[in-house]
Amino acid sequence: MKLSHKKYKLKANISDILGGFKIATPEDTLDKIINDKCSISRLGDGEFDLILGTGIRYQKVDARLTKKLMQILRSGEEKLLIGIGNALDFDYLNKYNDFSKKFWKGWLFDNRFKILKLLSKRRQYYSAQISRFYIDYQDKSNADEYVRKLKGLWDKKDVLIVEGKFSRMGVGNDLFDNMKSKQRIICPAENAFDIYDEILKEVLKYGKNKLILLALGPTATVLAYDLYKAGYWAIDIGHVDIEYEWFLRKATEKIKIETKYVNEAKDGSKDIHDIHDEKYESEILINLSKE
Repeated sequence: MKLSHKKYKLKANISDILGGFKIATPEDTLDKIINDKCSISRLGDGEFDLILGTGIRYQKVDARLTKKLMQILRSGEEKLLIGIGNALDFDYLNKYNDFSKKFWKGWLFDNRFKILKLLSKRRQYYSAQISRFYIDYQDKSNADEYVRKLKGLWDKKDVLIVEGKFSRMGVGNDLFDNMKSKQRIICPAENAFDIYDEILKEVLKYGKNKLILLALGPTATVLAYDLYKAGYWAIDIGHVDIEYEWFLRKATEKIKIETKYVNEAKDGSKDIHDIHDEKYESEILINLSKE
């Protein structure tokens, strides 16, 4: 189908403005995390929206949070990777399905000049998409190989999982079956940053000598930074479990998972089913959720 002149010009303008950012692929980012034992803080569209003053569904605007996200974005720590969206690379964007491509093009167009002021084309960025390996892509044939690489990150390791109340990462699937051990700190499903200091205190207490996996929205972005600065190995892993659930189901769109919080699916944060899993309950060190 022939593009209209207006649409062609719109695409060209965005790519001209935002072109030239150096962003590693998800695969290369994951290799660097594993091989060099790097931590990572990821900033996706939600984190940038918060920086720009717009709240997101599960985290309200908070001046302290905005300040911390800006600090992280401008940090230059040797082994703390800063992950941003690969969609800023228009060649990479062509790998996405029509729904994701449309979303990202719209978001980038709306925020193009603001993004340009926040990022540097001289800096090496890494991929915020390390945990999003399946649903957004047109070609899903490499998902199995990527999952094997991903599981290598925590293979035979003692792991502390920091997650929202209804995240329940690895519950009901085999994603984490190759861990040596795992423990959990449970946090609020929404507006977790409200109790940030309390969360950080508990993670510092229980996370020593462990790989720490963080699935807590923008709060995880900040936690990964502060934990790295304190000498811990922390991975802002985000959406990985839901992505894995979709992968196992061979889903072609973002669907609700009945026992887990799925922010991006229709009604995915409503009527979440209770679970009765003794192993999961035994892994919980502390529950900071007030819900």
